[in-house]
Amino acid sequence: MGLVSAGLALVAAPAGAAPASPVDVTILATNDFHGRIKANGAEAGAAAIATYVKNAKADATTGPNTVFAAAGDLIGASTFESFIAHDKPTIDALNEARLDVSAVGNHEFDKGYADLVDRVMKPYDATANPEGGAQWKYVGANLVEPNGADAIKASWTAELSNGTPETTDDVKVGFIGAVTEHLPELVSPAGIQGLQVTPIVQAVNAEAAALKSAGADAIVLLVHEGAPSTDCATMAGDPASDFGKIVTGVSADVNAIVSGHTHLAYDCDLAKPGGGTRPVVSAGQYGYNLNKLKLTIGTDGAVTTAHSLVPLTTKSGDTYTPIPETVPADPATKAIVDAAVAAAEVKGAAPLGKLGGAFYRASRPVVSGTGAEENRGGESTLGNLVAEAQRWATRSATTGSAQIAFMNPGGLRADMLGNNAGGYPAVLTYKQAANVQPFANTLVNMRLTGAQLRAVLEQQWQPAGASRPFLRLGVSQGFTYTYDPTTKKVTGMWLKKKQVEDATSYSVTVNSFLASGGDNFAAFKDGTGRRDTGQTDLEGMVGFMAAKGGGNGLPVSYKQRAVGVTLPTGAPKAYRAGDSLSFKVSSLAFTGPGDVQDKRVDVTLGKTKLGRAKVDNTVAAGATDDEAGTATVTVRVPGGVKCGVQQVKVTGVQTKTQVLVPVRFKGNRLDSKLTAKLHPKKVKVRQGRVQVRVKVRAAGAPAAGKVRVRAGHRPYVARLNKKGVATFRLLPFKQTGVKKVKVAFLRTNALKADHEVLTVRVVRR
Repeated sequence: MGLVSAGLALVAAPAGAAPASPVDVTILATNDFHGRIKANGAEAGAAAIATYVKNAKADATTGPNTVFAAAGDLIGASTFESFIAHDKPTIDALNEARLDVSAVGNHEFDKGYADLVDRVMKPYDATANPEGGAQWKYVGANLVEPNGADAIKASWTAELSNGTPETTDDVKVGFIGAVTEHLPELVSPAGIQGLQVTPIVQAVNAEAAALKSAGADAIVLLVHEGAPSTDCATMAGDPASDFGKIVTGVSADVNAIVSGHTHLAYDCDLAKPGGGTRPVVSAGQYGYNLNKLKLTIGTDGAVTTAHSLVPLTTKSGDTYTPIPETVPADPATKAIVDAAVAAAEVKGAAPLGKLGGAFYRASRPVVSGTGAEENRGGESTLGNLVAEAQRWATRSATTGSAQIAFMNPGGLRADMLGNNAGGYPAVLTYKQAANVQPFANTLVNMRLTGAQLRAVLEQQWQPAGASRPFLRLGVSQGFTYTYDPTTKKVTGMWLKKKQVEDATSYSVTVNSFLASGGDNFAAFKDGTGRRDTGQTDLEGMVGFMAAKGGGNGLPVSYKQRAVGVTLPTGAPKAYRAGDSLSFKVSSLAFTGPGDVQDKRVDVTLGKTKLGRAKVDNTVAAGATDDEAGTATVTVRVPGGVKCGVQQVKVTGVQTKTQVLVPVRFKGNRLDSKLTAKLHPKKVKVRQGRVQVRVKVRAAGAPAAGKVRVRAGHRPYVARLNKKGVATFRLLPFKQTGVKKVKVAFLRTNALKADHEVLTVRVVRR
């Protein structure tokens, strides 16, 4: 009988009887494909996927009961050959690969709800819809569409047979879709206005019950939400977590869970409510693998399962080889991919300018195993570059005269390296720039006060339950700030070294995703004088590279623009001369491979060098913050500091990063300690001469300044040498008796005065 699409009308149908003989259903599943249509070794490519699926569906025994399903993010954040054609090549390739059904993922909404339902999901038409035409069904049970629309169904049902026409052993398998509850954070809110996202578990359980009542023999959940690790033993360990709630809360009516979103590959059996287990699987990302599940529907209606993770390539050393089931690549799909690649190469080869070095995203060591992965919580040279390009692109009066720009880390999908096989400078092509920013957001300029800027920066610490706890914004050149990581508060902001004032208005540019409050940056929605420039982020980078990418190429700036400063618990409100001043500095390190990092920082107050501290650039495995690059500063407060708040400056020796730490001072003179000796202690009148040696120290070091000696009515003044010593030879005394020699260290701006009185005996003979 084969595979038949059935809509929600099945809900009203009577429950089906169990088959007269067991029926096997094969489900092949993918997730987070992201338009990786071109094979590049590790990524098998769309043609290899099509080969495997077509071979499976052509099998005389199991083919009629084979379903190709997905857990979302098939399009969006795609590589250039698909991105440049608005993902039409991916749509065509997955159509050719016989994809039957997919959950909606967050990236399906990158260009908004209307784009998904009115272009991607609508039938292809050479005139009316030349870039759409997905032939598979998109499902999402936990979505309430705007204005009562019902384009995205809650579920889709496959009606299958056991392949023996003389029997009536037809079975129905329902596929329920769900998208991450964090969808409003992950896409532009303006693009999904009116679309409601409801709790996954409640929506799925309600739909599963309806499908069972309608006669479904088995139910599969396709959910665009995933496990935080590949450890099957811990996936259900936190029932309050996003994925924990799903695997422990989805009803026993659901026989298998196909997941995605976190880009991890796993193949688990987890307990389900009421006893027994069910498969919980994910194929990872980019078409590296497929999940293969077999559901056997018995004569008693019971469903048993078997499942495996199927790699589409094998690796030997550094060489990837397609597995036999994907060789040769499906010709029809390969033709789609080849045409897309050829068209993209022509557009993508155009040079934009030269890079003077590599611009990387922030990275961190993986939690288990070796290697590194992206860390969206870290400041990066690439994030700062893109922000600066967007400020530059909107610098004119007609586009807002931008002073500051910010860039969200999730909008950076690749490092910017250029054609660097021969080193740097290296040419950056249009394709390479587009791979970095594939979303085609427009640049929006607005006015924000200093207080609103602070609110934006403090929203980098995401709300409880957000998909990531911290997101570090890229910042344009000239804007810097400090923050306290313990209180999650911004402690200072500067624009071109001038302090940002709360009541002053500043011109700020962000992409349209951030402008509408994406990634929980709601403070951007409060901006006034908003204007959408109509210029895309990629167009801004193209113009920036044309202007700045000549000569030896665009240089990489390793100066940090966001630095943490933490004062110790119980720190005094003000410091006196001679006090020990201590604080911790963090977020000093860029973490891309080869990024320049400080080994030490110098600490100064005005022109006075207070000391130097070592920097620890260790990055924790799985780090989600920006705290890498830490230094503990401990210095002695010198004398002579003006009372009141003064700026202690911390400067990276290698990167020249500068951090200003405001400190309040009082009692600004150090105590001095004078010691004096004279020789001889007895001299003859009008003949003998006395030598006075004076030594002055302060804070354990030689003092600087002047010493005055009075003997009789005669004053002597000398300046201390580098050792804090001054020596005097007194003129002969004119009268006999015991004479006082008064020695005084004269007060300076830095040091208090000190004195001592000595005596000498003057005799006749």
